Amino acid sequence: MTDKSAKGRKNGAAGEATVIKKYANRRLYNTATSSYVTLDFLAEMVKNGEDFVVYDAKSGDDITHSVLTQIIFEEENKGQNLLPIQFLRQLIKFYGDSLQSFVPSYLEMSMDSFASNQDALRQRMRDTLGATPGYSIFEESVRKNMELYQQAMKMLSPMSNIYAGAGTPTKPAEDPGQIDDLKSQLAALQEKLERLEKKGA
Repeated sequence: MTDKSAKGRKNGAAGEATVIKKYANRRLYNTATSSYVTLDFLAEMVKNGEDFVVYDAKSGDDITHSVLTQIIFEEENKGQNLLPIQFLRQLIKFYGDSLQSFVPSYLEMSMDSFASNQDALRQRMRDTLGATPGYSIFEESVRKNMELYQQAMKMLSPMSNIYAGAGTPTKPAEDPGQIDDLKSQLAALQEKLERLEKKGA
């Protein structure tokens, strides 16, 4: 994306993402306020629900993904460990795996489900504060997410039949139609999960 198109986004209709430019010296420039900002500032924007997109000032490439990843890295280094070691190990294993394209959609749906119910979870925390130690109030939400995960894995299990050979599996051919079908089924499962959570709220 050129510098001209980036400016067009900044000056566009209200509600569009704020454009942040990253320069070679790693400084981040907020085009909406004409000021330099920090990763902590961008983290606060995310927490406040403010959308932004980050472009490399020289090439014009969209580097939002890498900047958001860097924010998570910085937060984790501060001791706010949201990502368990086992989760990180499992995530790394999926890189290069035949199911790699499936993982982002599943993680996004899981987080959307958790976020959409965060107000109810906070209320339950207030209602039960001091009554029960630990995180038992999250058990029902976790259980439902696990059910979603297990159903997703069952849908994927037929893919194992594609592998051939005795002890030497071969990688299945890419099938975009099959992936789209899986995504559709996951969307249906997500709707079912949300209905269950609303009933249990």
